[in-house]
Amino acid sequence: MSLLRNLNRALTATTGLQVRKAAPVAPAAPKAKAAKPAVKKPTAVYRCPAPEELAMDRLLRQPVFIMSPVRSGSTLLRMLLNAHSRLHSPHELHIRRLEVGYGSKLAQKAMSALDLERGDLEHLLWDRVMHRELVRSGKDFVVEKTPSNAFVHERIRDCWPDARFVFLLRHPVSIAQSWHEGDPDKRTYDEAAADALRYMKAVDRARKALTGHTVRYEDITADPGKEMRRLCAFLDIDFEPAMLDYGRKDDTQVVKGLGDWRDKIKTGQVQAGRALPTEDDIPEILRPMCRAWDYSR
Repeated sequence: MSLLRNLNRALTATTGLQVRKAAPVAPAAPKAKAAKPAVKKPTAVYRCPAPEELAMDRLLRQPVFIMSPVRSGSTLLRMLLNAHSRLHSPHELHIRRLEVGYGSKLAQKAMSALDLERGDLEHLLWDRVMHRELVRSGKDFVVEKTPSNAFVHERIRDCWPDARFVFLLRHPVSIAQSWHEGDPDKRTYDEAAADALRYMKAVDRARKALTGHTVRYEDITADPGKEMRRLCAFLDIDFEPAMLDYGRKDDTQVVKGLGDWRDKIKTGQVQAGRALPTEDDIPEILRPMCRAWDYSR
């Protein structure tokens, strides 16, 4: 017999009490871990090449960047420019998202000894990717049109000191409407307006910080020949009438997520734009930008 049973018998005989086996104690629930504060990504350190260093540090010469908000006609503009014999304008490249990391402390030390920090290495990668694409095309200049480039316009300017900039504007309400219509299940019109406004503000900051050429979507759709002549003059190349008939496209050439993918852009020619919004159509959130871009009284 167990010790506990013998003890119970003795206690029962003398006191009428019994010793009972203690109920198992449930383990304490683990304490919830406190949420870690978001770690801010460190700013990439980079060096802007001096003019005499460009031949060593950059393969590209005078790349062209279209600074534009989402849904502002940048795919149409790149199609027109890409039809020029000297300009290559591929789909959105999103180069700013290409990042470089060190596999070891020694790798970082070795690169620092070459006067190359992480930002410098990323710039070499960006330049190499775009130069590779240009060489494949057999043309003279590359044109990049990713809308989010506007958020890093200063870094792009420092990466390519000889870069040229084209600012593409469109009525802010038309941008918001098109952004909403592109994926109405994902964002309401109000959400689309607020989100698109971030891009508009970034483009506005770029226009104030950089020297370049401004063109409006409404002017392109109204008179593409005139606007392309003006743009070619800015780029110091001859206008080519073939730019205005850039050729029909299929689903392999216009892909959602890398630019406009809808039927109008596939026709191969400039189509009429939507009617301009009235003053009453402008929501309060977009009024300051409409005034800044001369789309409102």
